[in-house]
Amino acid sequence: MDVLGTARAYIKEMVNLAGPQMKVILMDKETTTIVSCAFAQSEMMQKEASILIYVYLFERLDSPVPREAIKHLKCLVFVRPTPDNVQLLAIELRNPRYAQYYIYFSNIVSKTDLKMLAEADEHETVREVHEFFLDGIALSPPLFCINLKEVYDRSFNLTPSAYLRTKQALVALLLNQKKKPLIRYQRSSEDCKRLADDLNQVVRREEGLFDNAKQDTVLLIIDRSEDPVTPLLNQWTYEAMVHELITINNNRVAVDGQSMVL
Repeated sequence: MDVLGTARAYIKEMVNLAGPQMKVILMDKETTTIVSCAFAQSEMMQKEASILIYVYLFERLDSPVPREAIKHLKCLVFVRPTPDNVQLLAIELRNPRYAQYYIYFSNIVSKTDLKMLAEADEHETVREVHEFFLDGIALSPPLFCINLKEVYDRSFNLTPSAYLRTKQALVALLLNQKKKPLIRYQRSSEDCKRLADDLNQVVRREEGLFDNAKQDTVLLIIDRSEDPVTPLLNQWTYEAMVHELITINNNRVAVDGQSMVL
């Protein structure tokens, strides 16, 4: 599995589907991090005939600052299919700032949300809508995360929002890696059991999306609370020590006010 390679391939495909002309990429807070960890901004803005990545401007869909209308540019929208994002996107389509919109969701989007967007597209500016299953931050080929904080409540159970986000990220991971795994979980953890059951239900419900998936993988779900020893141990590798002593955030380290990319 190479989650970083898959992320880069998906982002290239999104940009290329919109054509070789200059374009704006419109993202939310989470997809901005997903893209920035896969590509440097300068890399996204370069113009190469073999790749056709040529992004003129990066914008945030959820930014409170009004955006300038640039009617001659295409807009590539890459956002998570959350209720807030769908609502903001509907508002954008009712008063379009760009010539055409190519909309890509990072996970499964409901038919209800698609209907809302279709009704909002009064100016018929939407050219394509796709699901690209890229709903986690790829930090390296074997590692991805979703940067959740304060995921447990006072009873040390997963909060509903953290649980939902974890499930969504795992579903997208299975789909982008084209895997239909055998799911195993820690029997002593109720959260692990519930997550395993829900993932199995999603695989059965979205059977068409998993048609070509390989069944050569085991997904092992383990509760962090069952391993109290590891956080107390000193790290042996340089990268792990940097994270323990300084903190690595999305492959970046901040020291004395300066940010460095690992």
